[in-house]
Amino acid sequence: MARYKDAVCRLCRREGTKLFLKGAKCFMEKCPVEKRNFAPGQHGKDRKAKIVGYGLQLREKQKAKRMYFAQEGQFRNYFEKAARAKGVTGEVLLQQLERRLDSVVYRLGFAVARRQARQLVRHGHIAVNGRKVNIPSFQVNVGEEISVREASKKLVILEAAKEFALHQTAPTWLEIDRDNFKGKVLALPRREEINLPVNEQLIVELYSK
Repeated sequence: MARYKDAVCRLCRREGTKLFLKGAKCFMEKCPVEKRNFAPGQHGKDRKAKIVGYGLQLREKQKAKRMYFAQEGQFRNYFEKAARAKGVTGEVLLQQLERRLDSVVYRLGFAVARRQARQLVRHGHIAVNGRKVNIPSFQVNVGEEISVREASKKLVILEAAKEFALHQTAPTWLEIDRDNFKGKVLALPRREEINLPVNEQLIVELYSK
């Protein structure tokens, strides 16, 4: 499966908004979006055409994909599953993305960014209900417990993430025990609790054509 390996700050500049892919750096003045608020590349400064219609819908989809590091086929599967489920399709889509294991690990404050959370999962540092899970896209259900495995609790990045999380608003749909590096999914996240710069309705319109 293809995987993006370039500088993630280029993704934020391409979308023209912060996607919060670099943790603390996103809140600093040296954030590339603050310093160079134009598209990357040789002609980035010249690309200022107004985006409407299909282009606007596409950009919203790309933003969501990039924030969660999902591939196109995987993202379409999320949408198709959301379209078949009860409820508002756009909100169900975001709920699925939020319940990815790497995203939950990030929301629990075990990592400063989703990319770092993805790495923690990939390297086998995370357990769900006491069993190791190394699949970032694993869907976490209500009632399941997510924890850092005992042998991994001394990782330096965990302490840095814990300090970073103290300055962030804790999600109400999660129960968090930061001292023991574990948490539990209490409920599905509501749309107002998913604080993302994405208009999910445009994504629904794009895939519904």
